[in-house]
Amino acid sequence: MQCPKCDAEMEDVEIYNVIVKRCTSCKGLWFDHAKHEFLRDQEDADEIDTGDPEFGKVFDKKGDISCPGCSATMIKMVAVDQPHIHYESCSQCFSVFFDAGEFKDFVVKDIFSFFKDLMAKER
Repeated sequence: MQCPKCDAEMEDVEIYNVIVKRCTSCKGLWFDHAKHEFLRDQEDADEIDTGDPEFGKVFDKKGDISCPGCSATMIKMVAVDQPHIHYESCSQCFSVFFDAGEFKDFVVKDIFSFFKDLMAKER
């Protein structure tokens, strides 16, 4: 499977018996069938997000990507409870793609997230 952001190869990463695809280059994460919601509630699940958040912000600007699972156009989304987090979602197969650092941010809700939300720009 190729990364929808940088076209590098994606590797399997397993945590809590869930397989996630991680880009070998940009370190973005692809979750099929909305598995990110399950993993969000698991202890230390954010450890699979090994990428540099600053590097991830560069790829966050890339739009119009195709789902690596079904090839449908992915939709730009904002996390409802954390509007500073932008990710892509597939309306066909319900998979999602987080750029490096976004899943770790998605999992962790703390006082810093509150202030990031206050400063979030509309997408």
